[in-house]
Amino acid sequence: MPVKIAFIGGGSLGFTRRLIQDLLCVPELQDSHFALMDISAPNLDRTARLIKRDIEANGFSARLSTTLNRKDALKDADFVFCTIRQGGLEAFKLDIEIPLRYGVDQCVGDTLCAGGILYGQRGIPAILAICADIKRYAKPGVLLLNYSNPMAMLTWACNHFGGVRTVGLCHGVQGGHHQIAEVLGKKQDEVDIIAAGINHQTWYLQVKVGEHLVGSAELLAAFKKHPKYSKTEKVRIDVLERFGYYSTESNGHLSEYVPWYRKRRGEIKDWIDMSDWIHGETGGYLRVCTEGRNWFKTDYPNWLREEPPKITKEIRSQEHGSYIVEGLVTGRLYRGHFNVVNRGTISNLPDDCIVEVPGYVDNNGINIPRVGDLPLACAATLNASVSVQRMAVHAALKGDATLLKQAMLHDPLCAAVCDPEEIWQMADRMLVAQAAWLPQYKQAIPAAKKRLASAPDLRSYQGKGAARLKVASVAQMKKNAARSRKSAQAADKAELAA
Repeated sequence: MPVKIAFIGGGSLGFTRRLIQDLLCVPELQDSHFALMDISAPNLDRTARLIKRDIEANGFSARLSTTLNRKDALKDADFVFCTIRQGGLEAFKLDIEIPLRYGVDQCVGDTLCAGGILYGQRGIPAILAICADIKRYAKPGVLLLNYSNPMAMLTWACNHFGGVRTVGLCHGVQGGHHQIAEVLGKKQDEVDIIAAGINHQTWYLQVKVGEHLVGSAELLAAFKKHPKYSKTEKVRIDVLERFGYYSTESNGHLSEYVPWYRKRRGEIKDWIDMSDWIHGETGGYLRVCTEGRNWFKTDYPNWLREEPPKITKEIRSQEHGSYIVEGLVTGRLYRGHFNVVNRGTISNLPDDCIVEVPGYVDNNGINIPRVGDLPLACAATLNASVSVQRMAVHAALKGDATLLKQAMLHDPLCAAVCDPEEIWQMADRMLVAQAAWLPQYKQAIPAAKKRLASAPDLRSYQGKGAARLKVASVAQMKKNAARSRKSAQAADKAELAA
């Protein structure tokens, strides 16, 4: 029987199309039913038109359906992909701009810190509603493959409170693996790695080239002498030097998960590089997402004029999703790194948290080997983040404003920049501004409004951020169309409002 694969948030043009192309690289999946759901009819139509051309041009018998009704997409689904961005760019802008006025300078704001915590408050009710529909309409034993951020918080909510078996997927491990191979002068498939940690804060515990075990001193020297990464990955290199292990996530991401690199505005530029947003630009991800949304409207006709790609194994990406589906359907062995409930896998992290660890997939299912203890300093850094994640998840479930503020109080960067009263007011201001996407806080928001009206305004920073660039106009983006498309695809996630 053909496999049915549902995409919730299926209007994400670049992301959904890429994942479906990957799935179509598998012969046994070329007759699958791809069911795309989104709340935006125009986005859904644009995405479906391109995917339909891909299917027809390659002579596949796959079926494609689109719907604005989630239950129709989920009915009898074997697998569900989630790529939602709850609140869209309107809410995302508030995640960046409000904390900035309190001195909290974020590059991305989608995982931890004030922005990531509020993103979780919006996303958790939405993804739990998706889980409820999955249980009602999809096949028993369905697997939810979550690509939405904040990855750990959403995957935590699904597994512990949504009642749906969920694996979180990210390409951070692959990206760092590529960098490590490059600095060692090797191809990626010549370098074997073992990585473990939590999403966006995973550590490369072992690096091997053949039988040679690459030590931290050798890896550090290779990064320090690399002409590009020595400039763009200063935070990661500093962490490698002090901890002995390289971290998976980009310079910009990592800089906002720890308390050391973005707490003094005058020093932020010492640690980042402005050649690309991902290296640490203030509000960089918001900028490229905004530019990407505008660019898609301009660039879409060009996508339609292009010849559809020949879908073969050579164009398959390193995204884990298609390989997991392939392994479960065909029994072919796949080894990757997945976000799953810990349950003792990393023994010095809590059992209930979501860890990113090695995993193996075949027709026996998804199997996770035991990692054991992380080095003490690595575990200490992650335990601080896990505590914030746990509080944020439970705050989102209950609409508990006090617990939400306590999560921000314990967040490493918020705590490094703000005093407790500033954090309390910042959280109130974010709740009030984002009320439209926070139904669980309906009872708490009137009191937050009252406090804001009666208390002194503690927003002391009036600038644009330590390293801010203006959003480029479409006319400016046309000067480098290839780069604009690449940037837009990297930022592409669907907007979903439940």
